[in-house]
Amino acid sequence: MQAWHAHERELQAWLASRLDDPALARDLLQEIFIKALRMGRRFCDVANARAWLFEVSRNALSDHWRRQRPTVVLDDSLPEAEPDAAPAVDSLATCLPRVLAELSAADRDAITQCDLLGLSQEAYARQLGISLAGAKSRVQRARRRLRAQLVASCQVVLDPQGGVCCFTPREP
Repeated sequence: MQAWHAHERELQAWLASRLDDPALARDLLQEIFIKALRMGRRFCDVANARAWLFEVSRNALSDHWRRQRPTVVLDDSLPEAEPDAAPAVDSLATCLPRVLAELSAADRDAITQCDLLGLSQEAYARQLGISLAGAKSRVQRARRRLRAQLVASCQVVLDPQGGVCCFTPREP
């Protein structure tokens, strides 16, 4: 762990310079230390321990920021939604099966596996025997084609944020 001791202060300063919370910087540093410990003897065999530690630190920092979800405090004076008013997205479910059936088998499989059944794109890539990047591209293309088909077939209208605000269902 000599390599850890040689770079610990530098890592802590680097993390602290990127975070407003010194306690959080120490927590992330602790996570990085645990990752180094879990490497066991392999950590001692790393050719450039400083580079490895900083890479793990960058990843830990990215993971932290990714987990942070911005929240907005809503004003108590906002009117509540009517309980019996179904959102457009819920009623869009009547149009989705028909439009999904109009997609190619590969697009339909990507949407079904990853979006409807909740399979991770990584697991989907393994299932197909392709790279993760290839699976991500396949899913994104399928989503674009599904969206275009929904707009064309069900006359879906999107709000400025990209959410569904309304649509016209097709006749069966």
